Amino acid sequence: MAAFIAKQLVGNKIDSVKGAVGGGDDDKGEANEEGEDPEVAEARREAERKRIEKHRKMEEERESMRQEIRDKYGIKKKDPFNPMTDPSMEGRLGRKRKTPAELAAEANAEENEEETSDFHKMLPGNLGELTSKVTAAPGELAAKVSEKCTIQ
Repeated sequence: MAAFIAKQLVGNKIDSVKGAVGGGDDDKGEANEEGEDPEVAEARREAERKRIEKHRKMEEERESMRQEIRDKYGIKKKDPFNPMTDPSMEGRLGRKRKTPAELAAEANAEENEEETSDFHKMLPGNLGELTSKVTAAPGELAAKVSEKCTIQ
């Protein structure tokens, strides 16, 4: 911990001294196309072409091996251009976003669902008659029982 604090305190001052002396140009790794020797630039381009060709050949060999394995085991190759996928969804991780028309249709469906599932609409039309029968039933039952039974 002490070494870290010491480096923080002294490090910035040392860097400023290095810059003042002339050691601040550390851009040696960057290649300047204009100042580079044409032979070196051509060699670099040729090496890049060879590298790309080598990788292309390796990929062709791998693909031929894959095809042999598919043929041997009867595996179908996956179609990279699947018609089931939406081209606008390419590169997305989430679900498909709904269009305003889909959102409006969904809202109307929910609205209709709320209307049909309303509690009052699910009740029968003759609710008043049923409630009067239910409230009168205990009184009628008590009257019938008192007629048939005598309390001693």
